Amino acid sequence: MKVPTLRDLSKVDSLHFSFIGAYDPRNGLESEVAPLLDALEQCAGGWMPSFVKTSRKRKYSREAVWRALEERRADYGTIIGLFRSENPSVSLVLNLGPVDEQASLRINISIQPLSFFAEVETSRSFVAAARAWASRYPSGYSSAHSIADRGLTASPSFGRDDETWKRDGFDKVYELCWLNVFGPKLIETVGRERMLSTPAHLVEELPNGSILLVLWPTAAEFASEESRVAQARAHVHLRPDLDFDTVLRELRERSAALVPVEPRFHPDVAPLLSRLPDEFSLSTRQQKIAELNAFRPPVPEEWLPVAHPSDVENPERIRSRYDDLSEGLVAVLHTDVPSIMEETSESLTDLDFHFWKENFPTRYTREVLDGHTIPALGVYLGDVLVRRLGGTWVLRAKMEESQVRVGKRVWLPFLRARRYMQSRESLLEYSLTQFFKEAERYRP
Repeated sequence: MKVPTLRDLSKVDSLHFSFIGAYDPRNGLESEVAPLLDALEQCAGGWMPSFVKTSRKRKYSREAVWRALEERRADYGTIIGLFRSENPSVSLVLNLGPVDEQASLRINISIQPLSFFAEVETSRSFVAAARAWASRYPSGYSSAHSIADRGLTASPSFGRDDETWKRDGFDKVYELCWLNVFGPKLIETVGRERMLSTPAHLVEELPNGSILLVLWPTAAEFASEESRVAQARAHVHLRPDLDFDTVLRELRERSAALVPVEPRFHPDVAPLLSRLPDEFSLSTRQQKIAELNAFRPPVPEEWLPVAHPSDVENPERIRSRYDDLSEGLVAVLHTDVPSIMEETSESLTDLDFHFWKENFPTRYTREVLDGHTIPALGVYLGDVLVRRLGGTWVLRAKMEESQVRVGKRVWLPFLRARRYMQSRESLLEYSLTQFFKEAERYRP
């Protein structure tokens, strides 16, 4: 039973449901949470969580939930997680607010992949659960939508300063999601009759006066032309001050930004660039892939046609110093980059990715970089050329002048390491991966 991590849930698009309702703690947690579980068990079907997680994991059952609530009970509230690791993966976080305040019940669900909701029936099952929860726990505004598309909106501030949006929240219809639950205040700002006459797939008045609005039969088709037109029509109906053409144009731009882009990376840096897209949000990932497709690193210039002869009197002492530097680098990084101990081209790509992900050149002072990291990296890079390409060290008294002969060229690993560690951008422009690939072409 593996708990889906945020990284797991960012691999492909998910349906994300954010619900904030109210409950009465005077009735006891079990009594108040039971209707939530009733709806989950009756409606979830293929996306039903399979285990409950607090300090330990338990197979899902009512008893497991009650135990988890008791274990997590605290003055600041109670938070438990319900998860599913099978396809579709599910992360459901239940947050019950403190009993001494206006008690809130928050549900945050991510269900991956969003394509699971391509069928009408599976989408209908989710709507049924949302309807039951919104009917039982009064909500101001709650919604379910593609997490990638939501990231392209200005949510939650919608252009307001922090103080204003934190104070006012979702005080008017800034955005419409695939599924929306409107509470009394929002309904009042729009007008109940107007809201009930919204052109949409489903508009339903709930028993507690809230209104459930679903734009399209299936959640997965949110970005289709027909769905975007429906979204624009509904939005301008609820907000007559908005212009339909402007709203639709912005929605189409969002759809275009999410269209999958096929990776076509420069072959010399493809092993590195292929790892980067998953580090960006789903909202910007396709744009980043397009940018990386267009990226062309400069041809390596850290080489000489003829070696400067060695000018050291005691090569063994120099090599001992080099070994100390390289071993120090391995000691520091072997946990984060286990392959560093193997001294292969793959090790260099792993280092590239680690330094880029950690934004290494800006996280550490120039004193640390210049005094240790760059010299140690130069030694390590040179040793990989020696070990994997049959290179030979040509040692110089000035470390930065030391070279490695590979075939008909003499390479300057310390110069490459210095250029490499200037900025996050330079980690890509002067990658260790590309340097090795270029030197490999001259292997005898």
